[in-house]
Amino acid sequence: MPIMTDDTAVTEDAADESATEIDADALDSDVVESDEVARDAVESDAASAVEVAEPKRKLPSARIIAAVAAFVGLLTGAGVLGWQVWQARQIDHAGREAERTAVSYAQVLTSIDSNNVDENFQQVLDGATGEFKDMYSKSSVELRQLLIENKATAHGVVIDSAVQSVSKDRAVILLFVDQAVANTKLPDPRIDRSRMKMTLEKVDGRWRASKVELP
Repeated sequence: MPIMTDDTAVTEDAADESATEIDADALDSDVVESDEVARDAVESDAASAVEVAEPKRKLPSARIIAAVAAFVGLLTGAGVLGWQVWQARQIDHAGREAERTAVSYAQVLTSIDSNNVDENFQQVLDGATGEFKDMYSKSSVELRQLLIENKATAHGVVIDSAVQSVSKDRAVILLFVDQAVANTKLPDPRIDRSRMKMTLEKVDGRWRASKVELP
């Protein structure tokens, strides 16, 4: 029977303690690994649940995209067409308005009464602007004296008219005018037929003659 000394007892106790520590470490390692596996499983299940709860969004099909593009194109085309129609109506309205003004003004311009010369001249100047107004103002003094001395009278009637060109604020109108003229040398009225080309400009909301030609 072996004899146990104090050193032998200490050695065996140390060995037992080491074995116990190794078993504890192994147990702790197993517990940690189990926790990690469980956590990974929970995270995987959560991710799967999110994927199920949020299904993938489907992109619009080519047909839907084409239909939307066609609809937008249709709206754009309709808008452009509507604007063009509106513009055409505006121009057409301006042309009719300018033509009416030109007809009325041509009759004022070709009608005169030596007994009301100043009133006639004022009507002419009121409907004129620019170059034509300046020219008529300069010649009115001499013309006034000539009309009074010859006791001249005239009455103009527009037989026909047409719009040659027109924009929002400028128009050119062609007119055919019959003018009955009488004076001391020609007591019986004589009919003069003439063509007139009148340029009008819109000034302060009114059409006024800026140029009158007798081609």
